[in-house]
Amino acid sequence: MKIIYIHGFGSCGNSNKSKVLQKLNYTLLSPNLPPSPRNAINMLESVITPETVLMGSSLGGYYAIYLAEKYFLKAILINPSLKPYKTLKKYTGLQYRFCDKKPFYWKTEYLNELKDYKTKPKRAKYLILLQSKDEILNYKKTLKKFQNKPNAKITVEYGGNHRFENLDDYLCMIDNFIIS
Repeated sequence: MKIIYIHGFGSCGNSNKSKVLQKLNYTLLSPNLPPSPRNAINMLESVITPETVLMGSSLGGYYAIYLAEKYFLKAILINPSLKPYKTLKKYTGLQYRFCDKKPFYWKTEYLNELKDYKTKPKRAKYLILLQSKDEILNYKKTLKKFQNKPNAKITVEYGGNHRFENLDDYLCMIDNFIIS
């Protein structure tokens, strides 16, 4: 069993979440994704196998939905972005990664690339972890998109933030989802 952790916008593979996930007894891949959504998806597709479980945070959650549906994989979504082609519009231009301050350019064309990966969650199996005090994304929109879907288990923690800093508290739930 292999987990591919898909980081969010402006983050990197060696994030706090990937360090927490190393506590699980699975092979963990957590690549640094290129800014281009098309290149990021191509990179992720090159390492997916039928035994892969996807885990995505924010923009990584958006990518995870697309890949889970395309390859019929399990996906764990942490405060996922549902419309990054809208929410990331204000970040066009020079940006710096949070983890190492490395510069990158977020281009307008990337917003159009993101639209190519718009997918409805229909057949993959999901575990969705949300925090109500997410200062970037409204958790209620994700709740609305996934509630009443038999293939989705949703957990809302009241409080928290977009970074979901207490992921440690959910390792048992994540492990149970993976082996179910």
